[in-house]
Amino acid sequence: MNNRRTERGVSIPVQWKMDNHEALMIFTKAVELTEPEEIEIYAEGKYTISIGRQSVNGNENGSTKIMVPAGKQQVKIKVLNYTTVPVIFVKGETIKSDETWMTSPVEPMRLTVNMKHPGSPSGYAMNAGSGGMNDPLVKPSEFKLKTTPMQYVAVKDTLGGKLYDFGKETFGYILFHNLSGNGKITIQYGETPEEALSSANCETFYTFDIPQGKTDFKANQSNALRCVFISSKDARDVRYDDLSLLYEYNPVKYRASFVSNDELLNKIWEMGRYTLQLTTRECFIDGIKRDRWAWSGDAYQSYLMNYYMFFDNQTVKRTIYTLRGNDPVMAHLNNIMDYTFYWLISVYDYYLYTGDKLFLQQVYPKMESMMDFVLERRNKEGLVEGQKGDWVYIDWFDHKVDLSGEVSFEQILFCRSLEAIAECANILGVKGEANTYTSMAKDVKAKLGNFWDKNQQAIIFNRKDGQNSSQVTKHANMFAVNYDYVTDEQKAQIKTNVLMNKNIPAISTPYMRFYELEALCKLGEQKYVMKEMKEYWGGMINLGATTFWEKYNPDSKGLEHYSMYGRPFGKSLCHAWGASPIYLLGKYYVGVKPLQPGYKKFEVKPVLSGLEWFESLVPTPNGDINVYMDKNKISVTATEGEGTLVFKSKSAPKANIGVVEKTGENDYKLQIKGDAQKVTINYKSIE
Repeated sequence: MNNRRTERGVSIPVQWKMDNHEALMIFTKAVELTEPEEIEIYAEGKYTISIGRQSVNGNENGSTKIMVPAGKQQVKIKVLNYTTVPVIFVKGETIKSDETWMTSPVEPMRLTVNMKHPGSPSGYAMNAGSGGMNDPLVKPSEFKLKTTPMQYVAVKDTLGGKLYDFGKETFGYILFHNLSGNGKITIQYGETPEEALSSANCETFYTFDIPQGKTDFKANQSNALRCVFISSKDARDVRYDDLSLLYEYNPVKYRASFVSNDELLNKIWEMGRYTLQLTTRECFIDGIKRDRWAWSGDAYQSYLMNYYMFFDNQTVKRTIYTLRGNDPVMAHLNNIMDYTFYWLISVYDYYLYTGDKLFLQQVYPKMESMMDFVLERRNKEGLVEGQKGDWVYIDWFDHKVDLSGEVSFEQILFCRSLEAIAECANILGVKGEANTYTSMAKDVKAKLGNFWDKNQQAIIFNRKDGQNSSQVTKHANMFAVNYDYVTDEQKAQIKTNVLMNKNIPAISTPYMRFYELEALCKLGEQKYVMKEMKEYWGGMINLGATTFWEKYNPDSKGLEHYSMYGRPFGKSLCHAWGASPIYLLGKYYVGVKPLQPGYKKFEVKPVLSGLEWFESLVPTPNGDINVYMDKNKISVTATEGEGTLVFKSKSAPKANIGVVEKTGENDYKLQIKGDAQKVTINYKSIE
């Protein structure tokens, strides 16, 4: 997946180390049967089946049936496959493919202890991955995303060819119906008509020889597009009945919903959903046109948006594994320092939202070795600095910044990463490591105070050789607010002097606006954020966008909106990090968030922020939370967990279920149960 990128017909491999699968995998399962059971085994690769002292070779061209005797037995299947991932599929009455199988590239009896982390919960012995594929005749190595036909909405003859417009950003294979002729045809793809028509500057194109005879012809690779321009100037007698698209997609379920009295806001939410849908593929990718890679910073935001849209655990786990790769760690993830930290933080976040302790146990050893790499590269102050080969990214800046030395933003992410791995270690009972990481986090957090400028009342950008720079940007300041790394007084100062200060350079990427607007929501500025969302994301809609972009500058004119990286159409017009209103609306307006792993306890803190009403459904691991709010009524229905409804009211509210508790002036709360009963509050909005 990470190596499908092309630029003008040239393949562009990823910029980081690519890891391969283990060639040999050993699958084991301990069973206890009251009577013998026949099992049928399929595998990809050369395989051997052992039960006790009995061993047989597996049938590589079909399945193998074998009887498992009654009593306590261990079933062991060794699969060797240098070409594709070794896999098995087991069918039996009680013995079947599931996560209770253990797997390892080493014989279980030969597994060694991790000397650096002797308390690590797993290591090379892990529960086998399963789920999603239940047909033994469909090989995982041949997995493909689903496709469905899609028709263009307009076509016109121009520049000696045909321009087809599919009406919106989409993704898939171009299909010619009954194509015939001689010579070559070129397909020029574009996220806009202008890009598709630009033979010199369209980012992707495909040229092919017309096959002999009359045939349906499918392009060899799926691509992003809104339009395609078909040029047949290098061909003769070209004929085809029609052209269509095989739309390619990951069939995720739309579990969330949001609707309000504000049609623009509804459109922003819906366009965010479609943007996230298009970038949810085998893994979460950045954008569908250009890179099509799994980038850790992009993926981190996709995870959070996913929890408020699809709650698709499998794609989150696949992406986390894909990004991390194998040991030894040789570089930061995607070669970017901050992307390593996002990855570490994302693992704890996944556990908080899902309660999936098995995954946490599986991936924790990868967290240990990833953190080892980080710790070995600290400076003498115990802080992180970019070293040779590191990319200190943070954001696409429209102004000059000095990324050398101790960058405050990186220290904040480093501190939160230490806290995240400490929390994971505590959950898994690795107390020694938990204490070590907690101590390190406290040390880094204390040193964050060195970056506070009392005169500017803000966090400065970086320090070099113990000397503070004078530069202030929003980035470190808003993350310090989001992680509660500053006092209430400092938060108020950051809000005034940085986040709401027009003299501080504005952020132009949806990527960092995600965190900027989150910080403002945490500071109680939902009304301001609502205005910003409608202006910023609504600005893209007003320009004809059908998905959200990699970057948007309202001051750009005409085709400037599509240029980036020095290329006229280099900008991605469907970028995962552009869909952040999904997360912001779900967490800070509908107000739903987990307080304990897997929503065992949760909070609902809805706010109207200028709306007349809204209704939303937020998915949880095994259910959902439905919230309705207008100026006189709040209704909540939850189907799992125990929640706390927190709200404000001018007058004493009344509830149909439970007892409302007053917690302050105009502040109230009510305990709710996830028993599918609708809790209704009659209150008086203070807005």
